[in-house]
Amino acid sequence: MSTNLELQKKETTQIPVLALRGLVIFPGMLLQFDVGRKKSILALSKAMDADQKILLVAQKDLGENEPNGNQIYHTGVVASIKQVIRHTEDGVRLFAEGLYRAKIQSIVSESPFLLAETVKLESKPYRSSHKTEALVRYTQELFEEYIQNYSRIPPDIVLGVVQKKDCGELADFITANVMLDFEKKQLILEELHPVKRLEKLVDILKEEIEVLSIESQISEKAKQQISENQREYYLREQMKAISDELGDDDSPQDEADELRERVLKMKLPELQQEKLLKECDRLAKMPYGSHEASVVVSYIESCLELPWNTSSKEHIDLEKAQKVLDHDHYGLKKVKERIIEVLAVKKLAPDIKGQIICLVGPPGVGKTSIAQSIAKAIGRKYVRVSLGGVRDESDIMGHRRTYIGSMPGRIISALKQAGTNNPLILLDEIDKLGNDFRGDPASALLEVLDPEQNSGFYDHYIDMPFDLSKVMFITTANDASAIPEPLYDRMDVITLGSYTHEEKYQIAHRHLVPKQMKKHGINSRMMRITPEALHELIDGYTREAGVRNLERQIATICRKVAKKIVEQSEKRVTVTPDNLEELLGPKRFKKDELQKKDMVGLVNGLAWTSVGGELLPIEVAVMDGSGKIELTGSLGDVMKESARTAISCIRTRASELGINHDFYTKFDIHIHAPEGAVPKDGPSAGTAMATAITSALTNIPIKHDIAMTGEITLLGRVLPIGGLKEKTMAAYRSGIKKVIIPADNVSDLAEIDTVVKDAVEFLPVEKIDQVLEAALVKMPEKKPLEPSSQEFQTAQTVPQQTQNHELTH
Repeated sequence: MSTNLELQKKETTQIPVLALRGLVIFPGMLLQFDVGRKKSILALSKAMDADQKILLVAQKDLGENEPNGNQIYHTGVVASIKQVIRHTEDGVRLFAEGLYRAKIQSIVSESPFLLAETVKLESKPYRSSHKTEALVRYTQELFEEYIQNYSRIPPDIVLGVVQKKDCGELADFITANVMLDFEKKQLILEELHPVKRLEKLVDILKEEIEVLSIESQISEKAKQQISENQREYYLREQMKAISDELGDDDSPQDEADELRERVLKMKLPELQQEKLLKECDRLAKMPYGSHEASVVVSYIESCLELPWNTSSKEHIDLEKAQKVLDHDHYGLKKVKERIIEVLAVKKLAPDIKGQIICLVGPPGVGKTSIAQSIAKAIGRKYVRVSLGGVRDESDIMGHRRTYIGSMPGRIISALKQAGTNNPLILLDEIDKLGNDFRGDPASALLEVLDPEQNSGFYDHYIDMPFDLSKVMFITTANDASAIPEPLYDRMDVITLGSYTHEEKYQIAHRHLVPKQMKKHGINSRMMRITPEALHELIDGYTREAGVRNLERQIATICRKVAKKIVEQSEKRVTVTPDNLEELLGPKRFKKDELQKKDMVGLVNGLAWTSVGGELLPIEVAVMDGSGKIELTGSLGDVMKESARTAISCIRTRASELGINHDFYTKFDIHIHAPEGAVPKDGPSAGTAMATAITSALTNIPIKHDIAMTGEITLLGRVLPIGGLKEKTMAAYRSGIKKVIIPADNVSDLAEIDTVVKDAVEFLPVEKIDQVLEAALVKMPEKKPLEPSSQEFQTAQTVPQQTQNHELTH
């Protein structure tokens, strides 16, 4: 309060005010600056017309263009105008000298320029002592330390600091000549006590010295890094110059620089980028002509060719997918439904893992082509990897780079071929994988086909993790039992069955005939194959699960027709059943004449093979002898045991079937399964052998239009079997009217094609007696029991009746 009274007692002066942006002037300080604002120029003009004095104050907000009385500091310096030079059309350059501190008492006017009532401020007196002298010296030392980090201080200012002994003058002089924020300078300006003013400056200088020290350290590190880079650049340039002098056009350094640029452009994950950049550095240090250099270049280029960040856009449209599948494949209704279900799940959960499908079926049924159709339907790139005969795990996992001629494995090569990291990769013939001393490729595939592990798949050659989780894998196999269990467990199996006659006809009519005609340059005006000829072609010249042989026969017809047309013997050829033999020769498959008759000892069994089902005729001959049993036809151990079980089963029923109880001592029984060169095994021919043995011993024929399958036991029970779908298809193709199946296989009839169900009658049985009753032309008459065996037969009959009673329940 006393200070304000003192100021009011002092004489006030009206003086123009010029607001400075980011500048603070001190008494005794010479300052030159540009003035451009209209208000400032008018204030300057007013001062020039009066006593050439003007109050210079700093504005609080640097962004304010026209500050008013409240937006400027009220403590400033009255300056004497030394010179005014017109600098530009709208501005002038002012040269002024600070005279004394002044404080604004009040703002007289703000327009057209700032005019204020001011009062002069005097520095407070202080007593010089050792303490003040020590403070001056300490401040000068701090200033010396300051200029060590900030070297842009002119020598005359340094000399001026040394000469100043007064606390107030020293504080003003240093503050005016060092780079400080204007707020800090304003703080020093407003302090009227010289000692306190110098103490405030000491605190500010300490803070600035610490900041400048940190800046210096950062700058030094940056300079050191720049100098290292410059040194490396200089050495590389020297190496290039030496290479140019020696005539080495493509030096490793040039290749390394080019590859380094490519690595950085690809924006790889940190681990991969760091590894490849290290390889580039290794390459740069290698001498010209080094064999190692070519290996490193090949490795880096192989890595850069991989689609690390490239994906194809997936479009899952179920309607479109259904149309594509129907257009490319006839039939296969259940298979198509299963694939559409997989795609529907993929659409609802795009990030789902585990989409590994295994298509199992005989050759030629369209496993490979249906995988192509899936890729086309969802817009993914398609790559096929053949695994047939692969015996070395390095084919899957790649070769280590230590070996000469090493290369990536088939999976990484397939990704490189696709050019995207989310293709559809078809692993063909996965059941044909082998293994030897070089490793087990099936085990190597476990990591590839495991969705929990393949996100970090390591190829031995690439030696970096690659994400396979986006890849859609589809595998194919002919025999699911040949796939190792751990591998089979990782896949979703879809079974493709054999084609029916009608399906083969439709496939040939819609796809195979137009395809082969186009391939052989024949149009519809030159050749026509009648429907009857196609049916005859399917029945008489092919017998297979798929349609490959059928396509070959159609290609043969096209070649024969093309020859006739070129020789100009005929302009148009119509292929009918009558001229089919002329084009293809005699029919290859004819129904056995014997099978049209009911024969003794000949039964139609059914067998499953990896290429579909087949009809398996079994012959039994009974001859005088000593009770020997002959088994021929390349039968396996299980099938031989099944034959012996069938003989023992018939022996237990000898009296009921009208057979001498001692037949096994007086007759030799020979069981044969054509074709002799084809290996056969399994228990499912048990009922067929028992039926044929009974027919041969009783001399009663077996119906020729009936076939059967089922395992037999000693007690005459008929047990379930596998592969019913393929076996019934074989029966259908062969014209069988009735098929005897185990009662426990009735549930499998749901998977059998409707065409087969309509054409074939199925008879479920539980006991061999039901089989004999259905298969034999007539049931044999019971033979009276001999006295010697009466007691034993009675003992056997009671438990048998009990067991039959249990079965009926």
